[in-house]
Amino acid sequence: MACLNSSNGSGEDALYGDQPRDERLAQVEIALLSIIFITAGILNLGVLLVLWKRRKQLSRMRVFVFHLCVADLVVTFFQVCPQLLWDVTDRFVGPDVLCRLVKYLQVVGMFASTYMIVAMTIDRYQAICKPMVTFQRRRARCNGPVCAAWCVSLVGSLPQIFIFSRVEVAPGVYDCWAQFIKPWGLRTYVTWTTLVIFVLPILTVTVCQVRICRTVNLNFHMKTHHNGEVVNRPPSSRASNVAGVSKARVKTLKMTVVIVVAYVICWAPFFTVQLWSVWDDEAPTHTATFTILMLLASLNSCANPCIYLLFNGKLPNGLLSLMCEAQPDLNESIQEEATMVSSMYISLKSLSDCR
Repeated sequence: MACLNSSNGSGEDALYGDQPRDERLAQVEIALLSIIFITAGILNLGVLLVLWKRRKQLSRMRVFVFHLCVADLVVTFFQVCPQLLWDVTDRFVGPDVLCRLVKYLQVVGMFASTYMIVAMTIDRYQAICKPMVTFQRRRARCNGPVCAAWCVSLVGSLPQIFIFSRVEVAPGVYDCWAQFIKPWGLRTYVTWTTLVIFVLPILTVTVCQVRICRTVNLNFHMKTHHNGEVVNRPPSSRASNVAGVSKARVKTLKMTVVIVVAYVICWAPFFTVQLWSVWDDEAPTHTATFTILMLLASLNSCANPCIYLLFNGKLPNGLLSLMCEAQPDLNESIQEEATMVSSMYISLKSLSDCR
């Protein structure tokens, strides 16, 4: 995959020579990657076209979804597709420049998909925990978090250009590999990649989600129990208004949480296998279990558009309904602005009551 090399071997194969591959396992890889490539391509292109069609009416949250689809398409066409072709030909076919470019774009997709989720979560945190800042900033199609996510992705992937190259793995046999200093080079590379693409983003997202929950609960209790007064409203409506969160924003918050959970489920096995393969010399790196776990990481690019469609209509009619609806984005945008004003009012009122 992206961090090491072909899913049929580890990066250390370049140091020890050519390794014969399991043809049956290679056929399974090709079948799975073909399904993932077709599914991810169709779903992300479909959602992207729908959002692009309504680009003049996109709400802030759907701007993040738009860029997340672009990131998943980068994964689909520059990570899954090259790996698929690689498995078909058994060897990387192309010059050294193409080898370095493919390896660079593979990690760009991983970075972008991860940090777009981080940016989305931080935006939800600011919208709920710091509504006045969100209102002053207002919504923008080219917002700061999105630009930051892409900049981190493009810059953070630059080492790939210098690490990977077209090398001779056996007499007269060339492939796209990385040659690391033994024994700590490969371990440092994989560990660092795991930290910056998986561990740190997950910790950031977790902190944001915990603070969001604390803020919602705090606002609810301040409003319902301040001076012993209880608002005489239905619980669901009361909770929404007390926390300053509209139904639309609650839905986007839930969608963000589901996207994060899906990311962890898809990528945790991949990074676990990567770390195991480099830190344990006895790891069964050429078994079917290792290979399947690494391939399933790409399912995240299929999961994200499905989650979006599920929160906007039932599959498989979700995409069709999105195309046929008249002004859902405009209505959501109006509701977002109204919620910001409500959040500001509640925050200021809470401060005045405390004084």
